[in-house]
Amino acid sequence: MSVKVCKFGGTSMADGNVIKNVKNIIDSQAERRFVVVSAPGKRYSDDIKVTDLLYSCYEQLNVNGTCADAFKPIRARFTDIAKQLGLKLDIKAVLDETERRIEEENSEDFTASRGEYLSARIVAEELGAKFIDAHDVIFFNEDGTLNGEKSYKAIASAVAGAERAVLPGFYGCGADGKVKTFSRGGSDITGAVVARAVNASVYENWTDVSGFLACDPRIVDSPKNIKTLSYKELRELSYMGANVLHSESIFPVRKANIPIQIKNTFRPDDCGTTIVPTSRYVPSGDLVTGIAGKKNFTVIFIEKSLMNAEIGFVRKVLSVIEEEGIPVEHIPSGIDTMSLVIASDALREYKLERILEGIKNAVEPDIIRVIENIALIATVGHGMSSTVGTSARLFNAIASANINIKMIDQGSSELNIVVGVKNEDYENCIKAIYREFFGR
Repeated sequence: MSVKVCKFGGTSMADGNVIKNVKNIIDSQAERRFVVVSAPGKRYSDDIKVTDLLYSCYEQLNVNGTCADAFKPIRARFTDIAKQLGLKLDIKAVLDETERRIEEENSEDFTASRGEYLSARIVAEELGAKFIDAHDVIFFNEDGTLNGEKSYKAIASAVAGAERAVLPGFYGCGADGKVKTFSRGGSDITGAVVARAVNASVYENWTDVSGFLACDPRIVDSPKNIKTLSYKELRELSYMGANVLHSESIFPVRKANIPIQIKNTFRPDDCGTTIVPTSRYVPSGDLVTGIAGKKNFTVIFIEKSLMNAEIGFVRKVLSVIEEEGIPVEHIPSGIDTMSLVIASDALREYKLERILEGIKNAVEPDIIRVIENIALIATVGHGMSSTVGTSARLFNAIASANINIKMIDQGSSELNIVVGVKNEDYENCIKAIYREFFGR
């Protein structure tokens, strides 16, 4: 029998009634045997996510030496969920132990991970399934990266013989043996790791939307639903701000050619979006698959005559950035010019001044200039690489909207074209591109 791994996001854990929905979804297919859960998300617009409450809990612990007051809303939240579900689980004892361990460990990662831990304990009880602590089966290397092979073996061993199992997402075991978390949204990665470990036929990611849309619905009304994406398209769109799925979650399943399905917990019959290996991708006929972007980038423009003939020029520049521990998003270049595109948030605390001085000392540029408040917009689609005139249509659409392009970057795969515009032009630029390629 084929096996499905289901990951349920924070909105799916928000309260006991939604968790009953989750149980119905899992019970509806026998293949849905392994479940990964997030911490409870918002129940309403002004609500606070449990993970955010836990970060506040850690802050209070370090100020007052106790987190008793900050833990109260967390205790109330999980007590309500257990009551709504009518569980036999002694939730008070579990919460007492959790609060005690938060104070004992005094670790931000441990504290933040308890939302997923408590969700998994509750869902395992509701399903009558085996609870497996992610700390026992998800492992990180000393550099903080996932130790995939060790994790896959541990998970496969832990689930052996279990009809159903529930694991908390978001965290695992660091090289020092202590709890370590992924970045926010990392439960998606946990789900992918479990799917790879059990050789799942499908990795289902259940959230509060019915899959990916061709662009942000807050900018374009009712954008087209994307029924099928390739792994490569997903990576580009997720990285550029399409936040349905964590951008790193594709790596475990991609190597095993396991498809991902994005499904809606609140509309389970919707078809959602299926993400498939590029080798299995069947073009939909659309030239462009999706449009995504992010604001607030800084561009460092460097010009020097005969730059192309100077051996080691790029390495020297990037070494300056590396010393500050800052990632570079894009590096568009010409014969005598290169630009470094960096997230503006990474350049705080006088890092920009140090970088500029470092570049001047390292390569003695003729000109070095900083352009701030830049938004990046990626237009993504497999159909773009095989169609003449795609770039012309894109640039004409932007020009017709009276928007000045500050930067252009296109990868050799021709899967996407990234343009940089002023932050203030971001929304209108996306609208113009959408109208050009989707017709409304």
